[in-house]
Amino acid sequence: MRVDGKGNGSFVSERGKDYLGLHVLVDDDPRWGCNPVDQARNACAAGVPVIQLRAKYATDQQCLEWAKIIRELTWEVGTRFVLNDRYDIALLAQADAVHLGQTDIAPSAIPEEFRSRLAIGRSTHTEEELLTARDEDIDYVAFGPVFGTSSKEIEFDARGLEALARATRLAAPRPLIAIGGIQLAHLPDLRRAGVGGFAVISAVAGSPDPTTTARDFISKFAEDPA
Repeated sequence: MRVDGKGNGSFVSERGKDYLGLHVLVDDDPRWGCNPVDQARNACAAGVPVIQLRAKYATDQQCLEWAKIIRELTWEVGTRFVLNDRYDIALLAQADAVHLGQTDIAPSAIPEEFRSRLAIGRSTHTEEELLTARDEDIDYVAFGPVFGTSSKEIEFDARGLEALARATRLAAPRPLIAIGGIQLAHLPDLRRAGVGGFAVISAVAGSPDPTTTARDFISKFAEDPA
């Protein structure tokens, strides 16, 4: 929703607040030993606020089948469901949002009639991308990798906490979601940087007890970082 002049973060979302806190990414990386539905089931049991499906190896049909099941699981517990990259599959699965990377279609390419049905998240890695995102019709901004990541191939080095704090200021008033290499011990620093939330993959998917690990992330992020 546009509320003021272009160039000053002119699109301000009222839906961004729905995407605060822990985002657990569930994906089809064979390293995890279980499919995205099982990962989502574990995350739902922990009361995770947001689950995002990232299907990098599956066919479109398989992705849609997973998405429909995960949609049902998240409805049961009141968790927001985000689909990575594909707004068409997000719509078919009745997801709450689509998350777009820098090489995906631009948010402006999504037909206006679908915008009321889908919130939009946007990945950024540089200050230039953040400044561009300020004038896009999106609901929240992700920034990273903050600490580096082994969960996906990415051309960018770890950005660090100073860059994260600046990114949070640039993204405002939209919430900023920190991504990349985040572990439990990082959460006080993320809170001090002013982030609205954070996303994890391997820290939960690679845990011997994913549900307990997700609960630990939720409770730690809720603590006063002082």
